[in-house]
Amino acid sequence: MNSKKKRFPQAIVGAIGGTFIGYEAVAKQQPSMETQKTLFPYFQPIVGAASGTIIGYEALARQHAADGRVISAGALFCSPDIATEQLIAWDREVRRQALKQFSLSRCNGYLTINISAAWIDRLADFNSLPTLRMLDEFNIDRSRIIIEITESKGDLDKLVEIAAVYRRHGLKIAIDDFGAGFSQLERVMSIQPDIIKLDMQLFQSAAKGGVASDIVHLLSRLAKRTGCRIVCEGVETVEDFHFGLSCGAQYMQGYLFSPATADFKAPRHYQQQIASLRKTFLTNTLVKEAHKIQFIANIKGLIELLKEALQADFHLDALAVAPFEDSGVLRFYLCNNEGDQISSNFNFAEDRWLEDPAQFGFNWAWRPYFYQLLALESAKDSYRLVTSERYRDFNTDRLCKTLSLRLDHERILLIDIAAEWT
Repeated sequence: MNSKKKRFPQAIVGAIGGTFIGYEAVAKQQPSMETQKTLFPYFQPIVGAASGTIIGYEALARQHAADGRVISAGALFCSPDIATEQLIAWDREVRRQALKQFSLSRCNGYLTINISAAWIDRLADFNSLPTLRMLDEFNIDRSRIIIEITESKGDLDKLVEIAAVYRRHGLKIAIDDFGAGFSQLERVMSIQPDIIKLDMQLFQSAAKGGVASDIVHLLSRLAKRTGCRIVCEGVETVEDFHFGLSCGAQYMQGYLFSPATADFKAPRHYQQQIASLRKTFLTNTLVKEAHKIQFIANIKGLIELLKEALQADFHLDALAVAPFEDSGVLRFYLCNNEGDQISSNFNFAEDRWLEDPAQFGFNWAWRPYFYQLLALESAKDSYRLVTSERYRDFNTDRLCKTLSLRLDHERILLIDIAAEWT
């Protein structure tokens, strides 16, 4: 639904649910019965990053323009002049066509059909759902159908209830536009979906780096911890695809492969293209990893110098000629075995060490990089270098990591380093 190109000024909705994404510059008019009859489904492929095959499709509503072009049906579904009951009736008719075509196709994957969260509020009887009746009519294996809940509106209690009904009947649940707002996080916690589709605008912004990239990686980790599969929508460029791989997304959907079309393609249609994309990703990643390895090797060499200098006293002047700053070392400090900081922060800048006592006496025992080191020691593990996750340093606004290692029986050495290469 969401992986349609934004460059076209037409309104884009999920067919089946009619979720609004954009606008089409068309004059308002009451659609005729002939327009109603032209509504039909198109299908956008969703590909698997690992297999390289088409693993499913999303059904989207389309109609013919006056000049014969196939366009989105969004102008109808977004019109304030059309009664909601009529929109729901059209939506169900397109859904029925989509399921019928799916049942007659040779597609062995799944089909995603969009259902508006706002329209679910109008359902009076959850024991007689139109979609389930259609599946029975066309004898479709329910395990191959995914209900994608669109829009941020709708009563959450009803969404949870209907999701449970669909699951009891063997269908899977997807949440669309994950990351578009807190309401989606609330839905994830309440519905516990099988599939999460990352918000297209957030994903495309994240592919360019910056804070959006950090957010998408965080959302991806959250999805993995809840057992969800990730679908990246709006994949339009090679860079988008590679970023999706770096986030751990199993599935991709977007114009890089295909817009929505009338027909189902052979499962291996994009396999060669995806294999080439994965190969390029591996080549590029290996270069980055080589830089990381060299970066870490340099850091370890400097740590050995620092350890030696700290064995007896803070003999740091002799270390000023070592390339600490160029190698990404920001500061170091010492803690006792209880996590109390027993030294100042020593920041390296402008070829010399600068002492900052502001955090003397702080306790860091609650930080993972500290207690993990002690846990390794209690397990009789030998000397280890424990590394924290990335974080943004408050003082320098740089992405950092903290390294912790045993200096002697009484002291633990902690070193903050720049995380650009790690």
